[in-house]
Amino acid sequence: MNEIRLLRQEDIPGAMHLSRAAGWNQTEADWARILRLEPEGCFAIEQDGQVACTATAIAFGAELGWIGMVLTDPAHRGKGLATRLMVRAIEWLEERRVQWIKLDATDMGRPIYLKLGFEDEAIVERWARAPGLAPRTGAGPLRVDWDLDREAFGADRSRLLEDLARTGVAAANGSGYAFGRPGDKAAYFGPCVCRNAEGARNLLQWFLGEHADQTVFWDILTDNREAIDLALEFGFERRRRLTRQVRPGVPAPAPFRRRDEYVYAIAGFEYG
Repeated sequence: MNEIRLLRQEDIPGAMHLSRAAGWNQTEADWARILRLEPEGCFAIEQDGQVACTATAIAFGAELGWIGMVLTDPAHRGKGLATRLMVRAIEWLEERRVQWIKLDATDMGRPIYLKLGFEDEAIVERWARAPGLAPRTGAGPLRVDWDLDREAFGADRSRLLEDLARTGVAAANGSGYAFGRPGDKAAYFGPCVCRNAEGARNLLQWFLGEHADQTVFWDILTDNREAIDLALEFGFERRRRLTRQVRPGVPAPAPFRRRDEYVYAIAGFEYG
């Protein structure tokens, strides 16, 4: 079977095979979350009765669409499967008239996406910290400042954050808030949105205190120098680098405004 179809709940074990083959950190719960948030925007191609390629698209209101989970089984690379799913995901977002479409590109995927009209926008780095103690701090119950999150991210992602709050861990202080969730290889810190570095430090210490016995992954926009300084302060090391890319979703889209200096941790390569 070589046709594009919707990804389904029963495909999650096959999707996990793809993400593990690529060395990614996603869990079955992460795949289930994407299917829950955007069941009509998740696509797959089968080969020999197995899921061979995936791509997902999420619409964050009218402002932004995000493409992620672009994965191909190593045995089926070079057949153009990922390009076909990328085209379908772009079409799906264009049908919804989102203003802008973004993704975080690996070095392998970046040349393909450039040919599909994407342009480089920023660099995202994955940092990792080995298990170890950290000064513990308290953090209050989650109270998301929706206006702050929209200002920082540039679009309404309340559906995603509400889902993360139910299925992961989250906390807040006077400056902002942070989320975390389990990963296949490491606990994941993010998203974290704060008005200043001291608030982000407090939330990072809270998360590290809760996961002192685990490796922690943290994805940082390199434009936020304060986030990188915190990563170095707490013993994180760079692991990999991706390129954030963007293309219009409609002709003459409205300017996309965001505040990267407030984003101390992204939500994940599949969400932005």
